Amino acid sequence: MSGSKTLGFDAARLDRIPAFLQAKYVDAGRLPHAATLVSRGGEIAHLSLVGEGRPGEALKEDAIFRIASMTKPITSIAFMMLVEEGKVALSDPLTKFCPEFKDTGVFVAGGGNAPFLTRPPTQPIRMVDLLRHTSGLTYGFQERTPVDAAYRKARIDDFDADYTMDSFIAGLAKIPLQFDPGAHWNYSMATDVLGALVERIEGKPFAQVLQERIFGPLGMVDTGFKVPADQQHRLTDCYMFDPQAKMKPFDSGDKSRWAKDRSFHSGGGGLVSTLADYHRFCLMLLGGGQLDGTRIISRKTLALMTANHLVGGGDLVQHSVGIFSEAENAGVGFGLGFAVTEQPAQTLTPGSAGDYYWGGMFSTGFFVDPVEQICMVFMTQLMPSSTYPVRREVKTFVHAALND
Repeated sequence: MSGSKTLGFDAARLDRIPAFLQAKYVDAGRLPHAATLVSRGGEIAHLSLVGEGRPGEALKEDAIFRIASMTKPITSIAFMMLVEEGKVALSDPLTKFCPEFKDTGVFVAGGGNAPFLTRPPTQPIRMVDLLRHTSGLTYGFQERTPVDAAYRKARIDDFDADYTMDSFIAGLAKIPLQFDPGAHWNYSMATDVLGALVERIEGKPFAQVLQERIFGPLGMVDTGFKVPADQQHRLTDCYMFDPQAKMKPFDSGDKSRWAKDRSFHSGGGGLVSTLADYHRFCLMLLGGGQLDGTRIISRKTLALMTANHLVGGGDLVQHSVGIFSEAENAGVGFGLGFAVTEQPAQTLTPGSAGDYYWGGMFSTGFFVDPVEQICMVFMTQLMPSSTYPVRREVKTFVHAALND
């Protein structure tokens, strides 16, 4: 691609990315489309689009995607901005702003048709536990424990449930914690709680805070919790994996639930965005918290966020009690909103110690490699993200294309 040689990439090697995605995933009917943006030192080295955004329509550069859990790093940055301003501390107990949790116990027994038996936690949930997923909260889709089942029964993590921020907190606090805060790592609704905290601390809607503090200053013009009616034609169709058909429709662009007003804005997974917008967010991260003269967060705060905060060190394989405990997460720690590569050799994927990343339920993903000055944003729309290793494969292609 244009400019790739001067940026230290081998152009032909970067061009393997769309060829690979087209052959293995789009032509094979595994993914509807795939968009990849790679930059180095702030300059775009590669941008490719394969497949159809909607049936019969080639995927366009300005396509809007549901980014799901790629919302989490944005929410985490917003929360840490409040930490910098002294409005909240990482060591503060959650009950300081959410007293609904003062009687929330830890699961001992029960569930289903039997009442829960709980005990008091050995320590309170602290703000740092929410950021690093050590709070004892969970997700219903993990389907492992009676606590997960209670989440599903209450529809507490259902995108279509009619919660407000306050009723969400009240409902979540009624369900026991899965374990003592700080004892384990478990992917969870903790970042949704962070969104509610931002709303309470700032005294204004969470969506408004993100717009004023992050999206507006960074020029992320197409990122938000709702697709405007005059931009809905840009929203891609979204699919879910099916063993027989490979893909089946989940949410169509022209009749999308992301085009409707909502009473609850999910800090853990509610945003839509574009390649260009999320790349702006990544460039801010690569810039140590600033972009084009606009500082969002301090360099030292970002360094804190991208350090490994797993209790006692180690990786996700050792600490996770649910998903992300798989062997492929060896060598990967977790910071305050990001997964962090600690031991590249253990990941079995080319990369750098200190690169950080996350993805979303619809198989989107990004990484920032400060050592090589690389940002990568990958967009597609297939759930669940565990279906294919496509994000790991794209990261391999990117690092394999370095030529300096």
